[in-house]
Amino acid sequence: MRIDVVVTVNGERHQAEVEPQMTLLEFLRESLHLTGTKEGCGTGDCGICTVLVEGQPVNACLMLVADAHGCEVTTIEGLAKDGRLHPLQQSFVTHGAVQCGFCSSAMILSAKALLDHHPDAGEEEIKQALSGVLCRCASYNKILQSVVAVSRGEKGNV
Repeated sequence: MRIDVVVTVNGERHQAEVEPQMTLLEFLRESLHLTGTKEGCGTGDCGICTVLVEGQPVNACLMLVADAHGCEVTTIEGLAKDGRLHPLQQSFVTHGAVQCGFCSSAMILSAKALLDHHPDAGEEEIKQALSGVLCRCASYNKILQSVVAVSRGEKGNV
C-alpha cells in the first residue's frame, strides 16, 4: 500500500506516492535528489540529517515523509538565493568552518532556525541550538565563530 503526500520543499510543491515507512530523509535524497542532507547514524543520535520543517530543526531520518504532509521543508539547497549564499553559508566559508562538510548543512540549518527567532543570540544560545549535531572533524570553534559573526551582524565580512 502506498500513500499520497504533498510536501513543499524549498518553496516548491511536491506531490508523490510513497511507501508509508519512507522517511523524510529518504524522500529528500532518493525522490527529490537533494543530497545536501546527509545520513549519519540513521537513529537520530548525530543530527547530521537535520532539516527545517515549518522552521523548526528536525532529524529527517526519524520523521516519516507522511508526517511532513502539508508542511514546508527547508534543506541546505534552499538557502542560497539568486546565486548568493545565505549569510550563514558564507560565514562558514569565511571562517573555515566547512572542513569535511558532512555536518555543515545540519549546523547551518540549526543555526538558521535559532537566528530566525533570536537574531542576536549569544554564544550559549548558539551552543545549545547546535548541540544536537555532531561534527566528525571537531571544528566546533570555527562553527561557533561563524554563527556568532552572523548573530552580531558582521555581514560585511561574510
